[in-house]
Amino acid sequence: MIERTLFNADHAAFRDSFQRFCDKEIAPHHEAWEEQGYVDRAVWRKAGENGFLCMTMPEAYGGAGADKLYSVAQMETLSAGGFSGIGFGLHSEIVAPYILHYGTEAQKLKYLPLLASGEMVGAIAMSEPAAGSDLQGVKSTAIRQADGSYLLNGSKTFITNGWHADLVIVVAKTDPAAGAKGTSLLLVERGMPGFEKGKRLKKLGLKAQDTSELFFDNVRVPAENLLGGPAMEGKGFICLMEQLPWERLQIAIGAVAAAQAAIDWTVAYVKERKVFGQPVAAYQNTRYTLAELQTEVQVARVFVDKCCELVAVGQLDTATASMAKYWCSDLQCKVMDECVQLHGGYGYMWEYPITRAYADARVQRIYGGTNEIMKEVITRSMGLGGR
Repeated sequence: MIERTLFNADHAAFRDSFQRFCDKEIAPHHEAWEEQGYVDRAVWRKAGENGFLCMTMPEAYGGAGADKLYSVAQMETLSAGGFSGIGFGLHSEIVAPYILHYGTEAQKLKYLPLLASGEMVGAIAMSEPAAGSDLQGVKSTAIRQADGSYLLNGSKTFITNGWHADLVIVVAKTDPAAGAKGTSLLLVERGMPGFEKGKRLKKLGLKAQDTSELFFDNVRVPAENLLGGPAMEGKGFICLMEQLPWERLQIAIGAVAAAQAAIDWTVAYVKERKVFGQPVAAYQNTRYTLAELQTEVQVARVFVDKCCELVAVGQLDTATASMAKYWCSDLQCKVMDECVQLHGGYGYMWEYPITRAYADARVQRIYGGTNEIMKEVITRSMGLGGR
């Protein structure tokens, strides 16, 4: 195997520390959380107390000022462990960066320390019942009123951390007639009159993740809760486009880590499981299948590591991130399918991690922009734009 050069000794020490946190605070409870449909709120506070939230935020806002590779190590650890209910990545590396990059100083000081401590759980509300990957098709509106506030109406669905969320970045049209140029981002807090959370959605996988619907019925959002203030009104779509490459790379990071974990589980299983008097690993088909999967995962890991290097220096472009997201999530699903097959009937039993990983993997090809959209993005970078 190619030795990874992405991480240094400090990253490795952090990974070990976070693994111990997972072993103590997550692993013993995750199965129960899958049954109840959400993780206990206490794990957020414990993560905050241990410095495992918003690590890349500046110290002035409650973070550790760490580089993004610490978050990469955290994402890999959660994916490799099958801890799909934990929404730390979206909270720390999607929600918080929006506030850091685009928020006013007052917004940063108000929200980032609370996100870092786990006192607040963050979510971002993009998808709607009729607008998933097509963010220009968002129908939610936030119309400015005479007093400067915004009257928010609409609904969102498939919102990760939605049920626990105390703070939601809501994508809405402040100027519906202007299309994408009329899109803004609003900071909506739990308890604002008219903001209601729907039922937790029952999903094929990600059973412990508190995915939910959100409803906004004449929610009066104060003027100071427009992300970035008046200068950022109508610029929400640009913000989304700037942040999506990192979001999509995060999906690829998790995909590769989960795929490697599946291979490792399967190698251990086929060595022990016997068929016709000999281990399943003794059969050429088993060995060759695993060799092919390991080769593809190794190739994917090298590419993703290079993308992480590009992120660290601010050079990851949209097309490359789209390649990583589409290729690695497709590969993840392929690996899970093959590994389930090598487990035989036990691969269909929920008690086995490969079964849960198989169910969790499928959505990776959908969220963050479907893989078909990723291919469209890639072709446009090649000068092959469609209609």
